[in-house]
Amino acid sequence: MAQITDSIRFSVAQLDSIVGDIEGNLRKARAARAQAAADRADLLILSELFIAGYPPEDLVLKPAFQDACRAAVLSLAKDTADGGPGVVVGTPWPEDGKVYNAVALLDDGSVQALRYKVELPNYGVFDELRVFEVGPLPGPVGFRGLRLGLPICEDIWFEQVCECLLETGAEFLVTPNGSPYWQGKAEVRQQVAVARVVETGLPMIYANQCGGQDELVFDGGSFGLHGDRTLAFQMPQFAEAVATVTWKKDARLGWRCIDGRFAALPGLEEANWRACVLGLRDYVNKTGFPGVVLGLSGGIDSAVVATMAVDALGKDRVHCVMLPYRYTAEESLTDAAALAATLGMRYDIVPIYAPVEAFEAALKPVFEGRAPDITEENLQSRTRGTILMAISNKFGPMVLTTGNKSEMSVGYATLYGDMNGGFNPVKDLYKTELYELAHWRNAHKPEGVLGPGGVVIPENIIARAPSAELRENQTDQDSLPPYEVLDDILECLVEEEMRVADIALRGHDIETVRKVERLLFIAEYKRRQAAPGVKITRKNFGRDRRYPIVNKFRDRG
Repeated sequence: MAQITDSIRFSVAQLDSIVGDIEGNLRKARAARAQAAADRADLLILSELFIAGYPPEDLVLKPAFQDACRAAVLSLAKDTADGGPGVVVGTPWPEDGKVYNAVALLDDGSVQALRYKVELPNYGVFDELRVFEVGPLPGPVGFRGLRLGLPICEDIWFEQVCECLLETGAEFLVTPNGSPYWQGKAEVRQQVAVARVVETGLPMIYANQCGGQDELVFDGGSFGLHGDRTLAFQMPQFAEAVATVTWKKDARLGWRCIDGRFAALPGLEEANWRACVLGLRDYVNKTGFPGVVLGLSGGIDSAVVATMAVDALGKDRVHCVMLPYRYTAEESLTDAAALAATLGMRYDIVPIYAPVEAFEAALKPVFEGRAPDITEENLQSRTRGTILMAISNKFGPMVLTTGNKSEMSVGYATLYGDMNGGFNPVKDLYKTELYELAHWRNAHKPEGVLGPGGVVIPENIIARAPSAELRENQTDQDSLPPYEVLDDILECLVEEEMRVADIALRGHDIETVRKVERLLFIAEYKRRQAAPGVKITRKNFGRDRRYPIVNKFRDRG
């Protein structure tokens, strides 16, 4: 094959590989390579652990899984005997009884080189030290006369790997990534990449995965940087894509991309909305459900979730059910019906008077002498949850739960009631953020969604005081501070891990802060039983924040 001297064409593939679908991922790799060949590319770059899907977690510990990944890589390597593009692909790689997070360079019909990840992340959503062995510091690999450095994802978040590659003669950095979304992440990635380019003076291609995997959303957003830190190309977020870019070597400026295109990256609200939609769509489709069903209350949470569901799956795969009781306001019925009509989805009304009253009658002898309290309120929620689960069992759709992060933080949700469900797209969004997203969605139709444009969420739903409608004239603020106050306190406690006294210095009543901290701690047992949901913030419940259920600590500051 011709040696590369002053020009190379890279095809960068940000694709949605599925964890465990090794054959399907191999087909995707081959399709991307066929496109790269049609584009006359020299090298196809796939993302971290592409063959396995990322993150594979404890699947990596299964020898049969390791064998299947190795066989897929060797099969793909044979394809490169045709003289077409070489391939950089991520895969688990077993060696001498250990398993590495590896990247393989395939060319001329074989595996030309392997490099192993050095910086294994062990924080937040990552626990790679649990399943992978730390690799040795790498040198560059030779590809048709060009010396490529292949740092893997976290390897560029610290200095030593890229410095080692520079010192051992790398001319170009190509980094496969499995970098999940949280709000503001795209800017953080570029800052990290720029730091490595500044230190080494080497150009970089950053190839990221795209798609949803359980609670994580990988947003793509792959890009390139010249050796002078300027942006060489930018691929879109939240969409699979293959981009072929030509780099030429300039005697004075070094390697320069001459045909890079620059996709506009979405703003905060659009990025959060598209992350929720992509995460929901992939979770439902990858787990094989025909559609979703949810309770539509006339409130903001279920309205946003229903709109996201139609955006993700289309109106024909979304079934909404209003479950009214004696405390359901007429305007809730009106607003829910209006939303359902705008979105065009199936909408049924199933009153819960009879089953709730039957429960109360059955429990009357046991509850004799006790005044009605929150127990009877929870019966309403649990009746609704039972009905939704029955619809799911009968017809097959997944139940979506609709509790937001504010409610999940302080336990303002009913186990086996409104917490019933298989997935929650708004689990990591605070209540105030849901209002912001509702306003934004009414003014915008994001790219790639299946729902309608225009005002989709009735303005009255956004304007009304939030209420669970479990008793007369109930509002959320009967037992909680205003959401603007609550959400700021929660962000300080959850995302920032701030001291109670320091939170009070932001203008909050210290007793309110202490109350919220107590509610946050004692609701941990509920969150352990909650459905998974899309990660949006820097610290979501579950993967990021692992607090004990039994916990007597309180910040007395």
